[in-house]
Amino acid sequence: MSQNRYFTSEEEHAIVKTIKKAEKNTSGEIRVHISKTEEKQSLEFTKALFWELKMNETERRNAVLIHVSLASQSFAIFGDEGIDSVSSDTFWDSTRDKMLFFFKKNQISEGIIAGIQEIGEVLKVHFPTKKHKNNENELDDEVTYS
Repeated sequence: MSQNRYFTSEEEHAIVKTIKKAEKNTSGEIRVHISKTEEKQSLEFTKALFWELKMNETERRNAVLIHVSLASQSFAIFGDEGIDSVSSDTFWDSTRDKMLFFFKKNQISEGIIAGIQEIGEVLKVHFPTKKHKNNENELDDEVTYS
């Protein structure tokens, strides 16, 4: 495991595999970022990270960032304006609660996977690949770290 990584190779592979599977039937994009900073990570910090990672540059503005701060044991989910405008008011809370269920049991990778799966289902409904000529992967699926 590299110095920048938190997950085992198997866990990280499972996360990336889940991202690829979730994105298979949608033009939406999902990215996971893990930080080790001590400061509690707010939604505002996650929004800034979203822009720093250039996730706002997807064609349909339908990217979602799951950001987990290991040191502060906090996380946030941020969706660009395309996904935010079509998702229900309870969607983000539901996804957060599903992830939190696993996080409370210290099952971090399982919680992230559960969140990706739920986000993927909503992206598939609102941004199906059938309506688009190609399903180009606009963002890297690898877990990023800081």
